[in-house]
Amino acid sequence: MRALLVDRSTPTGLRLGHVPDPEPAPHQALIRVTATSLNYGEVRFGLQEAPDGAVLGWDAAGVVERAAADGSGPAAGTAVVTLGIDGAWAGLRAVDTDWIGTAPPGADPGALSTVPVAGITALRALHRTGPLLGRRILVTGATGGTGRYAVRLARLGGAHVIASTGDPDRHGDSLRANGAHEVVAGPLEVREPVDGVVDLVGGRQLVDAYGMLSQGGTLVAVGHSAHQGETFPFGALFGDQGRHDRSIVTFFLPACTGLAPDLTWLAHRVAAGELDPQISWRGDWDGAADAIDALLHRRLHGKAVLDIA
Repeated sequence: MRALLVDRSTPTGLRLGHVPDPEPAPHQALIRVTATSLNYGEVRFGLQEAPDGAVLGWDAAGVVERAAADGSGPAAGTAVVTLGIDGAWAGLRAVDTDWIGTAPPGADPGALSTVPVAGITALRALHRTGPLLGRRILVTGATGGTGRYAVRLARLGGAHVIASTGDPDRHGDSLRANGAHEVVAGPLEVREPVDGVVDLVGGRQLVDAYGMLSQGGTLVAVGHSAHQGETFPFGALFGDQGRHDRSIVTFFLPACTGLAPDLTWLAHRVAAGELDPQISWRGDWDGAADAIDALLHRRLHGKAVLDIA
């Protein structure tokens, strides 16, 4: 099969080549990939750490080529959206059936391919903050793929949504159109305490966002794009003055269980137009280097999608 392979002898660190077809385990289905979306983490760290010849990629949409031998998961011919720790940048991938969601026939695979990492991360992080209806939710790093999903899902859940971005003048209109009630330049601009935070930045913003939590509030530490440590000033963790029972929880998507139903639910919402995948770059895999460069230099606000021929 054709695949994008890690190759450090090339200027981009990638080349199109051929590798053997994957052989699925009994609990895996073989998927014919038609689209994949790129994530900052995989291009920022995966390309640095993977050996030459590796096939990277977390997100992929496609069609089941061969159903799992153990009888789990969808049947051959089913449109699906899939998550894995690698293998999405190829014509075929073997995927655990627990990480496969079904999609409506005829749905745009490019839009579906944005669901696994960005959509599931946003959904599960919001679940961790607790009930959303009538609550105040802050999303930091709101212009990225996961941030935009978090803003929209929080709004659909009935929350008052505050989106934090480094450039409110540039992104304010699109964030409000996506569901944000307020757009701020950072957590310290939030006027009233919040019940939950989905933090995609880390560093100083995480510390500031934690300080905005109301009693019983939860901050979910999802992303770390600031590449900074977190230093809390003395008194930040006191529990008096309405600060009792606040918490910070960490998040690691591969440790989550029961992802197939969530993938299916999100895929159907995207196909119905209830969730906008916010695709800001799309092309075939010959243009992968351009998309990766734009991601690494933070020129994309939303998702980059590769259509797999």
